[in-house]
Amino acid sequence: MIEDIKKDASIRMGKSVESFNNELAKIRTGRAHVSLLDQVTVDYYGSMVPISQVGNVIAEDARTILVTPWEKDMVKAVEKAIMTSDLGLNPATAGVAIRVPMPPLTEERRRELVKVVKHEAENAKVAVRNIRRDANGDLKDLLKEKEISEDDERKGQDGIQKLTDKHIVDIDKLLAVKEAELMEI
Repeated sequence: MIEDIKKDASIRMGKSVESFNNELAKIRTGRAHVSLLDQVTVDYYGSMVPISQVGNVIAEDARTILVTPWEKDMVKAVEKAIMTSDLGLNPATAGVAIRVPMPPLTEERRRELVKVVKHEAENAKVAVRNIRRDANGDLKDLLKEKEISEDDERKGQDGIQKLTDKHIVDIDKLLAVKEAELMEI
């Protein structure tokens, strides 16, 4: 029973770290990365679909993303979707290819992005701590129902705390890497 609780907590904490990592991928660093356009959707004959489903998206070089729609009719729609996204990008169309240059980040914008990243990291840590709280609550319930001893409960809590510490260290490592990436010119 205790192992099941620890395993469940570990899986959920891992998902929190993974979610944080996905959030970090959305925050641009001035370098071209195809995941930057993942949340941009295009009106494709009446339904909103991600850009990657209407064309080929590649990083042409360190500062440019190249989007090549599979249908010529979609060029204007893709260009409009990129422009109206909240990413602050200005695509340039050349025939059927759309080039999206990454504007360099100003020092002020870099500092703002670091604050955003730190906030996301704190949210991820709170999520991990909430999972710890839930797992410890489950252990207390088992103790109340006399299914485990107090010693087993204490050992279980220690194990859950170790899991929590490990996942928080993972979040801190991801945060440090992203911060260094953002402040690099």
